[in-house]
Amino acid sequence: MITVHHLNNSRSQRVLWMLEELGLPYEIQRYQRDAKTMLAPPELKRVHPLGKSPVITDGGLTLAESGAILEYLVDRYGEGRFKPADMAPTSEDALRYRYFMHFAEGSAMPPLLLKLIFTKVANAPMPFFAKPIAKGIAAKVLGGVVQPNIDAQLAFLEAELATRPWFAGAAFTAADVQMSFPLEAAAARAGSMDAYPRLKDFLARIHARPAYKQALERGGPYDLMR
Repeated sequence: MITVHHLNNSRSQRVLWMLEELGLPYEIQRYQRDAKTMLAPPELKRVHPLGKSPVITDGGLTLAESGAILEYLVDRYGEGRFKPADMAPTSEDALRYRYFMHFAEGSAMPPLLLKLIFTKVANAPMPFFAKPIAKGIAAKVLGGVVQPNIDAQLAFLEAELATRPWFAGAAFTAADVQMSFPLEAAAARAGSMDAYPRLKDFLARIHARPAYKQALERGGPYDLMR
């Protein structure tokens, strides 16, 4: 039996979704973020030294990192599903599949995380004389570096979906599951995706999938505004 060590409002939600798409039985071990720091609880370090989620255990195997977990599940249990039919090194769909499996965390998430951090810095309680300094630094970083990167990435992804319905090609794959988290985070923190109609449509299509809905029922509340 696969066990998902599931942290609320985290990347582990897409692992539940992948398991539902695969139709695999699994158990959930739940963990709650600290209400003040929003960090994972120390109990997760008993499962993996870094104490982060997602982590799965499958028999004697313990595996962390969203992309590695999704690839493992699809390669071991997918029976050819949820990845391109042609996985040859030079296949265009296979190259896109690998690219977006890595792009989601390697490129898309860092500026979104920085936006969250610097927004919190600007709004954090502090002595009145420090507030203008903190707000000024945060505004410079957000306006000069972070937001331009987010805008460029969203424009790039919007253009990618102009040529095909899914990120790796004509068929839904694990790359779309992997890309869901940064796009949901961007939508939650931007307030609207109207400027990116294809990305907005992508989110509507994944949210309509029965497996996605079932994963939400199993996983519980999922709020990426924090």
